[in-house]
Amino acid sequence: MNVKEASQTTGVSTDTIRYYEKEGLIPKIERNDAGNREIDEKIIRRINFAKQMRDAGMSIKALKEYTDLVDDAEDNTEKQKQILREQIDAMQERKDDIDFAIEHLEYKLAHYDDHMKKTEEELHELEKRDRS
Repeated sequence: MNVKEASQTTGVSTDTIRYYEKEGLIPKIERNDAGNREIDEKIIRRINFAKQMRDAGMSIKALKEYTDLVDDAEDNTEKQKQILREQIDAMQERKDDIDFAIEHLEYKLAHYDDHMKKTEEELHELEKRDRS
């Protein structure tokens, strides 16, 4: 199948498939005589794998390192598990940052009238002074 058909099959955009190939997240895709990519089931499975790992929040760098270990002839189970642990830690940190931001916005909303409104009025006053 061509890259457009692979995109429809996997739900991954054609640009992303090309990017995954360029970054080495999927094996080099063979081309036909006309120079078009010929994507087989092996590549489809790798695209789906990369998509699932990206959906789980894995960075491109970590995914590249992980797929290199998968492709290596040696048993790299412990290294692969370590990458997964590191990605969990990174995602937890992002989650903590998001939780903090949500709590902050909830506070702002709960105290809009006695806090935000006053701050906004002060900002407007400062802007008026600067224009004068």
